Amino acid sequence: MDTSKSAHEEEFTMERPEVQKANEIIGRQYKVLDHGFIALVDYMGDDSSIVQAARVSYGKGTKSVRSDEGLIRYLLRHEHTTPFEMVEFKFLVRMPIFVARQWVRHRTASINEYSGRYSILKDEFYIPDVSALQAQSMSNRQGREPGNLTISAREEAIKEIQDISEKAYGVYSKLINAGVARELARIVLPVNVYTEWYWKSNLHNIMHFLSLRTDQHAQWEIRQYAVKMAEIVKTVVPIAYSAFNDFVLSGIRFSAKEQHALSAIIEGIDIEKACEISGIKLRKDNGSLVKSGEGPEFIEKMEKMKKSFWGAEKQD
Repeated sequence: MDTSKSAHEEEFTMERPEVQKANEIIGRQYKVLDHGFIALVDYMGDDSSIVQAARVSYGKGTKSVRSDEGLIRYLLRHEHTTPFEMVEFKFLVRMPIFVARQWVRHRTASINEYSGRYSILKDEFYIPDVSALQAQSMSNRQGREPGNLTISAREEAIKEIQDISEKAYGVYSKLINAGVARELARIVLPVNVYTEWYWKSNLHNIMHFLSLRTDQHAQWEIRQYAVKMAEIVKTVVPIAYSAFNDFVLSGIRFSAKEQHALSAIIEGIDIEKACEISGIKLRKDNGSLVKSGEGPEFIEKMEKMKKSFWGAEKQD
């Protein structure tokens, strides 16, 4: 009986990839907000799993052409995303319901949430810190920004949130004690009550989640969870995360109009004129600055690029 392996079979191992640093943080609860946390429950795969999946298309020979890091960076740079789907993460997360409702928009994941129909919800509510409570943004309808809210006004708002949360839970408890079904009693609770779920997704989709939710335009509360998730992901796949940071998180994408404007700026044309000839609107017909849209976003990209450049200069 021939028990020898073919050249193709010798390329692969059936051993489960283990990352010692990742094993050490499994089950560790990373505190987020006042009562929340995120914890790594399990993971499947590591940087080598991405490389292995990519090389199955090419066979032997590629290992001597490109290092694992080089291959991973190539894949991410050219948006060859399938190999990244070979790595998976399973998290346990406790978060306010309003954060969960934003989170669940990322539909490419498996979720199992704590049931308010089956179990009694805990009396844990997200109460924002004074620094996190800010005014409505004038340029972003779904955001906030530092405004003219006084400390006393913010403290009063926090007190109102605290009071209504406690009152709502008191009514919820009364309904439960009166025999009202849990699935109905819960309807009086506000969206700052905490929930929990198991959330499992692959690295490709997690990177998409992180690219949106670590961005400064994301709501501050969900951003705190994304930052901790990024820390965990980096522990499991440090090479892939480094490439992701370079090409996505710290990278800048320019549209055709923006590239036209950049070319004009390089030629010595001032930024306002460059935007005008490129069809990027910076001002309204009355001459006032546009507060949202492609113009301000292009200026923001330029500022980010300038900051990145001067930051690198100072480090040198």
